Amino acid sequence: MDWLLHAGDDPAHKLLLMLIAIVLFVVLMGIILFVVDRPRNPSRWFVGFGFTGAALLLLLLGLVYPAIRTIINSFMNRNSTEFVGLDNYIQTFTEQRFLIVLGNTALWVLVAPLVATFLGLVYAYLVDKSRFEAVAKGLVFLPMAISMVGASIIWKFVYEFKPAGVNQTGLLNQFIVWLGGEPQQFLLSRPLNTFLIMVVFIWIQAGFAMTLLSASIKAIPDDIVEAARLDGVSGFGMFWRITIPSIRPALVVVLTTIAMTTLKTFDIVRTMTAGQFNTSIVALEFYDQRFRQNEAGLSAALAVLLFVIVVPVIIYNVRQQRLSEDVR
Repeated sequence: MDWLLHAGDDPAHKLLLMLIAIVLFVVLMGIILFVVDRPRNPSRWFVGFGFTGAALLLLLLGLVYPAIRTIINSFMNRNSTEFVGLDNYIQTFTEQRFLIVLGNTALWVLVAPLVATFLGLVYAYLVDKSRFEAVAKGLVFLPMAISMVGASIIWKFVYEFKPAGVNQTGLLNQFIVWLGGEPQQFLLSRPLNTFLIMVVFIWIQAGFAMTLLSASIKAIPDDIVEAARLDGVSGFGMFWRITIPSIRPALVVVLTTIAMTTLKTFDIVRTMTAGQFNTSIVALEFYDQRFRQNEAGLSAALAVLLFVIVVPVIIYNVRQQRLSEDVR
């Protein structure tokens, strides 16, 4: 058994583990099908539980149990050996470094979704039914194919700093030098560095917003548009009075979805600054506290805090999606 659990780098060993996993899956599905098919008139509840029972069990072990353990650990000390009550939460809301983390997270949630959604909406409206619509949308959507880490590395080179008099490798500093200015260390000064890191996220998410909002714009009934034109509505009035109200449910869903993504953003900040220079956010901070500082209790409190922030956004997002489906 120990040999099976420690695969190491042996390809044959890994292949054997994969085959064992496949066989176990086939056997499990066979047992489920056999049990479900035994009764002549099985109830829907019985069949549903037969097919979802294993998944629910795995969900319980892999999600619910760790969540409960995290909540319990948030009231424990750094070694999870002593109950400390609300001390970890008090520390989170009183120490200066954690207040900066919370402030950065608030900036991310307020600024990044709004800017990414606005850019995606405006771009989708401007290129809608244009001659080069497919190419224009493809260029904006292209960053979505790049991983967060890959995009962060690209933009880290854009912000790269070299002292004055040295050939600049950073694109932004090279432009500043061409204009006669001095190169700047963009990622060192707060809050500018936080906004510059957000640019990476916005660059990626604008394509996501553009794609969904473009589909919503195309779904606006032609009779509504024609009626507005007959009433003399055109230009910005068409955008503000017709397009925005017509796609409002999709707009809210896109905005809240991007907001949830910002709360989970980890890899961009980790790659760009590793949370240094006052750029850390909650998702990165609880990782650092757990795996670099070995603060089990404090990291659990930060994780619970992040969960509490995300849940209302998820509930609102689901409600808006249902409203959008009802409208359809």
